[in-house]
Amino acid sequence: MQKKQKGIVWFRNDLRVHDNESLTNAMQENDSVIAVYCFDPRHFEKTHFGFKKTEKFRAKFLLESVTALKRNLKKLNISLFVYHQKPEDIIPKIIEQNDISSIYFQEEWTSEEMEVLEIIKSKVPDSLLFKATYNQFLFHPDTIPFTIEKIPNVFTQFRNQCEKSTKVKAEFKVEILSKDNLVTNETEVPTMNQLGFTDFEIDSRTAFPFHGGEDEALKRLQNYFWDTEKLSVYKLTRNGLIGTDFSSKFSPWLANGSISAKTIYWEIIEYEKQIEKNDSTYWLIFELIWRDYFKYVSLKNGNSIFKIGGILDKNYDWKNNSSAINNWINGTTHEPFVNANMIELQQTGWMSNRGRQNVGSYFAKNLLLDWRIGAAYFETMLIDYDVHSNYGNWMYVSGVGNDPRDRKFNIKLQAENYDRESKFQKLWLQQQLF
Repeated sequence: MQKKQKGIVWFRNDLRVHDNESLTNAMQENDSVIAVYCFDPRHFEKTHFGFKKTEKFRAKFLLESVTALKRNLKKLNISLFVYHQKPEDIIPKIIEQNDISSIYFQEEWTSEEMEVLEIIKSKVPDSLLFKATYNQFLFHPDTIPFTIEKIPNVFTQFRNQCEKSTKVKAEFKVEILSKDNLVTNETEVPTMNQLGFTDFEIDSRTAFPFHGGEDEALKRLQNYFWDTEKLSVYKLTRNGLIGTDFSSKFSPWLANGSISAKTIYWEIIEYEKQIEKNDSTYWLIFELIWRDYFKYVSLKNGNSIFKIGGILDKNYDWKNNSSAINNWINGTTHEPFVNANMIELQQTGWMSNRGRQNVGSYFAKNLLLDWRIGAAYFETMLIDYDVHSNYGNWMYVSGVGNDPRDRKFNIKLQAENYDRESKFQKLWLQQQLF
């Protein structure tokens, strides 16, 4: 008799069942499938910059996302095993205990993720098949008109060429497996306490009051596109600072893969057919292409995105002044607009795109502080932290990345343009009465 094929899906930053290539492939190619997710303890420890790698806001969002994933996989009759351990310690054991023949996962290329994968490879039989896919892009690496080495250093060149010659692939669909596929699973999603946090209530002033998980992401898509038709004015409102609807707010779900860029793209195309096609509908696609671009920049440049000279290897005289860093973190600088944005981040784990550009520029160009400290603090705090966008954007505003003009923001003018009546500054700088 032929040996039954058994597959395991290792979830990383792809916490969804819809449009998940690894999951679809595993279900099509095996007689039985299980899944695993690891809350890596290293992600909750302090880094050499002195910040926790993940703070409470993203931790809570991640717990909600994995809980939703477990529930949605169960509907497909797949068991998700959840551990609060290092992947390289747990995955080889599961592979051995379950006689697994193939492991499916989303390809990652930054150093920490690659290191973990290499250790797993060293601990499992040579016969195990590793099946990695690039499922985090809008424009798949196979379809873009460049080799990775030749990715342009200017976004506009990348975008123009891709828009001309690249088609966005169709989404991947999943079927329901038979009930026999479900296996006994005693593992549970950890609590905030187990990850080292105290649970908390969301600040009522936040512009991101949403929860983690695929269902919540699809609910937001439905609301922002179809229920309110806010997509039609996205380009006009996207620089707003207060409230849920000035921008799409998809980034946290995109960051951990609770929704795919392709799902959003194809929904925009549908919206353009049914409601209207205008500058705003295009502009959301434009932003998804920016997201792709930063992934390609990091794919091309590897660890250079973490180096002080960035991808340009530029030599600036960066400072490391702890009182200036703390003033920036705590919103006690000389710039009220910077302070309001930093307090919003500290209280909610969220900051608008306009805010991020201003506080980043201020940190690097006005205070002349080592931009990597700012990037590390964002990694800690942001609900929507994504390694590629975070380091790509920080290099950009610091003059060591993909900005051909190396600009510096005039903070007072920005505040005048985007917060003319100081509503945003008052919201975050006035001491609350209670």
